[in-house]
Amino acid sequence: MITKLFSKKAKILGAAMLSLALVLSGCASGEPQTKQASGDSDEKIHIVTTIGQIAEPISVIGGDRVDVQSLMGPGVDPHLYNATQGDIQKLQGSDVVFYSGLHLEGNMTEIFEQIGKNKPVLAIADAIPKDQLLEDEAKAIDPHVWFDIDLWKLALDSAVEELKAFSPEDAEYFEQNKQDYFAKLDELKAEAKDKISQIPEAQRVIVTAHDAFGYFGRMHGMEVVGLQGLSTEDEIGLSDINGTIDTLLEHNIPAVFVESSINPASINAVIEGAAKKGLNVKLGGELFSDAMGEEGTTEGTYIGMYRHNVETIYHALTGSGE
Repeated sequence: MITKLFSKKAKILGAAMLSLALVLSGCASGEPQTKQASGDSDEKIHIVTTIGQIAEPISVIGGDRVDVQSLMGPGVDPHLYNATQGDIQKLQGSDVVFYSGLHLEGNMTEIFEQIGKNKPVLAIADAIPKDQLLEDEAKAIDPHVWFDIDLWKLALDSAVEELKAFSPEDAEYFEQNKQDYFAKLDELKAEAKDKISQIPEAQRVIVTAHDAFGYFGRMHGMEVVGLQGLSTEDEIGLSDINGTIDTLLEHNIPAVFVESSINPASINAVIEGAAKKGLNVKLGGELFSDAMGEEGTTEGTYIGMYRHNVETIYHALTGSGE
């Protein structure tokens, strides 16, 4: 309880300080909304995003016409992220800002509203039809939409349209790059579906620390069990751990997974609990959920991250090894 109160106060204080920083920075309305209006027609478009799942695809689609920065790097949890003064400066120095939305970056909502008064700021997941979004039992929307490749294409498409509006002279270039990139995403989707279909149907269950793989499960016909809810702010109780162990026993699931941005303690507790009930469950490997891999690695790209997850799940649940 004390931890919760401290966390809440810290968030309120942080939001107040950043709001003050925005005011003191002298931001005013009426800033250029297009590349032509800014007079920098020969300059790259400076884009700031929150998560790598936006930044990397947009850097590919934008090519040599854009410079893209992501505020949140490998291992960073966007659910808990609080913007720093340095982040504010990056946002203010950008031409365009893209964030995911659907309350993924909930601690930054007020900042986006303020920055959006002066430049294009887009929550790209807002482009996804509401009837295609998943909800939990409390009707909270699942923000992890990048695990459904088709839905993420809709989100990325909205970002590309924003770039076209900002820089009309580059519109054809962006559109062609988008089509080329989306063709690779279609190949990735087919590859993933084929791989997952080879897992025995009864064992198509993903057990992770928090409920980040709902869209992945829906797309590929897998059951998903997350010890926490949709947000890592949710608490994990003994009943969550015991319920997960019961699921493992029922389906004879051979492996569970840790996430790159989540403490593995809860998953280790599940493994130990299953062992006490006679089921040898192994740690199937690390999945990328809210964050991607290190920049410059295969897993630091959206396609590489997605393929890594598919391969890790496949090998762990089939016991095939790599």
